[in-house]
Amino acid sequence: MKVLKFVLLIVGVVLIIFGLYNAFVPQQVLNIGPLEVNAKEGLTNQTLGMIGIGVLALLAGALIKDRR
Repeated sequence: MKVLKFVLLIVGVVLIIFGLYNAFVPQQVLNIGPLEVNAKEGLTNQTLGMIGIGVLALLAGALIKDRR
């Protein structure tokens, strides 16, 4: 159970950090002649999902009790 708890805590923290990074770090725009590629900025459904799943994994890892 200690391994599962540790993995859930690490995965939760990584997902939260990656979701916040994608939400608040500006994305680059690619311009090649008449072709322009834009990236979405801000909170999207994908970033909110990553943050939400990260919070759930973090809570699950914190609430798992060790067997004695």
